[in-house]
Amino acid sequence: MTTAEQVLSAEALQRFVGTVAEPPRMARYGVSEAMIRNWAEALDDRNPVYVDEAAARESGRSGIIAPPAMVSTWVMSGYRRWREVQRARAAGIVEQTPYAELLSLLDRAGYTSVVATRMEQEYERELTVGLQVTCHITIESITGPKQTGLGEGYFIILGKRYEDADQETITTERFTLLRFRPKEGS
Repeated sequence: MTTAEQVLSAEALQRFVGTVAEPPRMARYGVSEAMIRNWAEALDDRNPVYVDEAAARESGRSGIIAPPAMVSTWVMSGYRRWREVQRARAAGIVEQTPYAELLSLLDRAGYTSVVATRMEQEYERELTVGLQVTCHITIESITGPKQTGLGEGYFIILGKRYEDADQETITTERFTLLRFRPKEGS
């Protein structure tokens, strides 16, 4: 067994399954009309309930709502945090969370590239202006290695639950990503 195979043994990877991936991600800002308008414009989504207060009220809502698929944007940490994580990763520093530790194991074995492969969301309620969103993430499963068109890799499924300040569920999500070792010459 090679070192990479030892690092990525079934037991080494399966210890992450069912664990809380990281601390809850709390939105830096509440759901806002300006961000909703930017999203709708960027995607050329002309649904009036996203940009027109009167149209939203006429449809029985209390005001403008956000597109449902926008739920994850509220808990994104931004580029500054991304750059900090990338600098730490390059320096070999691993945050003390199960997800960071899992990604570090995959990095060390050469599975450094990533692509999202699937996302399923179930919406419990609408995103209204002012709502504070928090996301709880669990590592649901890890499968691999599997040979794909991109190269050999591991599929990771993350379970996400988005909630409001009262801990009421807004959206549940299953997000699948592939961490892979690029094919030679790619």
